[in-house]
Amino acid sequence: MHPDLQRWLDTAAIDPSVRELRPDYRALLIVAEGLEPGPSDETSEKLLAVAEAEARVRFADTPPEEHPHLAAWRAAFRAFGAKPQRTRPSAEALLYRLDDGLPRVDRLTDAYNAVSVAHALPLGGEDLDRYAGPARLVRADGTEPFEVTKGGEAAVEHPRAGEVVWRDDAGVTCRRWNWRQCVRTRLTHETTRALFVLDALEPLTDEALQAAGAALCEALRATSPQARTASRLMG
Repeated sequence: MHPDLQRWLDTAAIDPSVRELRPDYRALLIVAEGLEPGPSDETSEKLLAVAEAEARVRFADTPPEEHPHLAAWRAAFRAFGAKPQRTRPSAEALLYRLDDGLPRVDRLTDAYNAVSVAHALPLGGEDLDRYAGPARLVRADGTEPFEVTKGGEAAVEHPRAGEVVWRDDAGVTCRRWNWRQCVRTRLTHETTRALFVLDALEPLTDEALQAAGAALCEALRATSPQARTASRLMG
């Protein structure tokens, strides 16, 4: 791992206002380089298919929102004014798509979605080369730009004041903690360096969080044998 990437990882921060909201919050940040992007393929399909099959058994008689970790995320969303029935935590939203099958997006997104579903935790991936400055988890003041696409055209939205968001120097990279990522830093077929954020609340343990991180690194190596990773546990 290039030392500059490790130094970048060390600049990430969680604002005290977020810690006050949920003192039990932890983020496992994983940066990866040497990734091989591209459309979904046999390898990413296998990762998703295994995760789907296991999750269908695990959640056969239990709605996703009743899973202890996902229930904690619903409470966290409500604490800053979001309505989790309308804007679900990302892992819950994925699990609700099991009946029709998880989306096949691209090799890298498929890999992290498989881990998110298998471990029932929110997990997002961003193109590291499209970041401007360090990653910070903050409570928004409402003026920060959030780049989206509407009707095929580029547009800018803004979070609500008090909303928990990930951001960099250029604006919001992910709204409502882990609900929706911006267009600017999303993974593409050109992404070779990425940041992955694994979100945890109690009752998920640090050991379970690290196990999910190890599973992600394994999935990335399955899609990109030359991938190199480094991580940082925050919180």
